[in-house]
Amino acid sequence: MSEMTVMRGLVAFAVVALAVVLQVSLFPHFAWDGVVPNLALLVVVGAALVRGPQFAATLGFVAGVVIDLAPPADHVAGRWALALVVVGYLAGRVRQDARPHVLAAVGTVAAASFIGTSLFALSGLILNDPAVSVPDMLEVILVAVVWDVLLTPFVLPPVMTLFRRLEPAEVAW
Repeated sequence: MSEMTVMRGLVAFAVVALAVVLQVSLFPHFAWDGVVPNLALLVVVGAALVRGPQFAATLGFVAGVVIDLAPPADHVAGRWALALVVVGYLAGRVRQDARPHVLAAVGTVAAASFIGTSLFALSGLILNDPAVSVPDMLEVILVAVVWDVLLTPFVLPPVMTLFRRLEPAEVAW
């Protein structure tokens, strides 16, 4: 394992940890119907658009576990880990070999937020954890997508720049 790989992993974990700390400590004060933006999801999408599906799925698992274990977690552990692994993989598939356009990045965030929040909600429905009605889930999913898209211009550019700087020079794009 190269020194750059270890450095990239540590920086990615630090960014995810910072996102989760802000998500569980600062953003509940600005919650809209109890829904806060998913900063960890935005970090995973930013990493996916720069580094691709494998790195993003791994980072999604780490971010999901951190969210699952961060207080005040009130759900079965592993639900966010599953959702963010899928989000990281799918968002990384959008990357392909071209630099994402601004609208493509915002569309990717909207789709990733919808998929991630839906997977989390559906896993809760399957596990009966907690029992929430389908109309309530749809409202939460809609609010989560709006939150994540609104914060995209503030979170995605610095995250993508950071991950681009951590790329080896031969493969950076």
